[in-house]
Amino acid sequence: MATVPVYCICRLPYDVTQFMIECDACKDWFHGSCVEVDEDDAPDIDIYHCPNCEKNHGKSTLKKKKNWSKHDTGQSTDIKAVQNGSQVFIKELRSRTFPSADDVLVKLNGNQLTVDYLEEGGFNEPILVQKKDGLGMSLPAPTFYISDVENYVGPDVGVDVIDVTKQTDSKMKLKEFVDYYYSTNRKKVLNVINLEFSDARMNTIVESPHIVRRLSWVENYWPDDALLGKPKVTKYCLICVKDSYTDFHIECGGASVWYHVLKGEKIFFLIKPTSANLSLYERWRSSSNHSQMFFADQVDKCYKCTLKQGQTLFIPSGWINAILTPVDCLAFSGHFVHNLSVEMQMRAYEIEKRLKVKTLTPFSNFETACWYVGRHLLERFKGLHKANKQPAPYLIHGAKIINGAFRAWTKKQALLEHEDELPENMKPSQLIKDLAKEIRLSENATKAIKSEPSIKVPVEEPPSTHSEPEEPVSPAHVPSPSREKARKKASKPPKPPKPPKPPKMPKAPKPPKVPKVKEGGKKKAKKAKESSPPPKPSSFAALESHAKDILSKMDQPKKTKAVKNVLSISEKEMSKQNNVEKFEIREQNKNKTEAKWKYKGEQKCHLKTAGLWFHGKFHAKLLWNAPRISSHKAKHLQLEQRPC
Repeated sequence: MATVPVYCICRLPYDVTQFMIECDACKDWFHGSCVEVDEDDAPDIDIYHCPNCEKNHGKSTLKKKKNWSKHDTGQSTDIKAVQNGSQVFIKELRSRTFPSADDVLVKLNGNQLTVDYLEEGGFNEPILVQKKDGLGMSLPAPTFYISDVENYVGPDVGVDVIDVTKQTDSKMKLKEFVDYYYSTNRKKVLNVINLEFSDARMNTIVESPHIVRRLSWVENYWPDDALLGKPKVTKYCLICVKDSYTDFHIECGGASVWYHVLKGEKIFFLIKPTSANLSLYERWRSSSNHSQMFFADQVDKCYKCTLKQGQTLFIPSGWINAILTPVDCLAFSGHFVHNLSVEMQMRAYEIEKRLKVKTLTPFSNFETACWYVGRHLLERFKGLHKANKQPAPYLIHGAKIINGAFRAWTKKQALLEHEDELPENMKPSQLIKDLAKEIRLSENATKAIKSEPSIKVPVEEPPSTHSEPEEPVSPAHVPSPSREKARKKASKPPKPPKPPKPPKMPKAPKPPKVPKVKEGGKKKAKKAKESSPPPKPSSFAALESHAKDILSKMDQPKKTKAVKNVLSISEKEMSKQNNVEKFEIREQNKNKTEAKWKYKGEQKCHLKTAGLWFHGKFHAKLLWNAPRISSHKAKHLQLEQRPC
């Protein structure tokens, strides 16, 4: 009777259902489970020696690994590339060195992380909080473990489980995964990263950080009675075993994310979301063999951050990150989109749409959230403008980005693709128009403030900043109203953008006519000067004001004499002058560069300026640079005096 051949150290016959590997020394076959060789790792082995042959022939050798360098092309046909997440990959990853994340991390206490802090400095770099005190978050006690998760969520709840070695996912009941977690012989490395429990009983014992609840669009702007479902992204439970690995990714919708390690430890590999890195990421992710290329080798810097038990990490929008679990770990996390990173969120969302990547942590109805935020910003801007206040600059910028996305989503060729996420009872065209109007008002007000530094418009909740006190303006430097108006008429500068219309003021009463003043002593001249209101801004008033300025620099007697001559004009002369001025204003509108003034006086007009005398019976020209205008921009005004 023929005997059945036996193999392996267990000396059992061949079983077609079990993986076996041949020793290159003794040529015997061994079960992978008996010699601790995984079927997925077998292609990476170049020469295999069984435990018995290792004593004489040495340990097994592996094939040369490819694609660890960004210069590798991965086109070799005789050597298989290393699969991201495999045991060989994890071993190599542990042995590598990376720049410390201390170069980019911001370390704060819990009570320092406030909305005012982020509004002032932005949320562009990861934030590490050593202790949860001051964060306003609720977590279970440190004795809480995996079996408690099963009790609070339910044993029959289905979860998505990732096979780390193959980087594939499958469905499993939570009870089955808990049994695997507590087993002593884990044949595979399985990972649960998307157990969202906001509708489960565990929601009552876990609360996200206070700063997240303050910023989150979903928490603040999504109506409770909305027909479209609210995105369930706020509370995740992560159950990861040793050597779990999540490859490089950007959170869906460009969301920011927070992590808190309750038990164990996690290692984050962080890459800045620069334009170059985002382009490289999109090219890498769209490649068919991206799971065999380590993305960190294609960028300049990848930072390593170790998150230990009890610590909390906040990762901003757009940061490309991968996660390694060196020991069994239980952690909590959540995703949130907000007003501080609208531009990066939109850019990440567009990349996500182009790649069409299926993910286990999607941000469903992201566009719907944007529509609700757009409506909120419109109401907010209107309220601020009514109160004569201006929105913060980051809100104006974010509103422009969102309104631009609205226009793109509502185009005829794109409407069919995006109309499913349009909220009910929403009028998109009217919202786009009204929001654009409020944005223009805010931008015009901002430009007016920049062009006129003396104007101060209140801004909504300005962050506390320390600035040096401004020096008080001397009254001598404040221009008189008549001079300022005359200067504007003469120079005709380009009009600044109109600021928001102020409330209408009651019309000022007409000034009384200038009474005749007899030439006399200084007291009479002073009284007449004080009692008479400033003349109507005109060409003559501008000339008079300029003459007063020059005469003030001369001797006191000469000044008195000039003032007397000016004040000796009769009412009849003033009325004639006004008629002439109206004609001159019409002439100025036709020719902006040159102003002609005509004056018919019954008496000789004596003006002494810069040592020159002008008499009414002679034709004279006076070149005058308008006040507060630089010499190269000043317009020369021509004064023509004719004989009586």
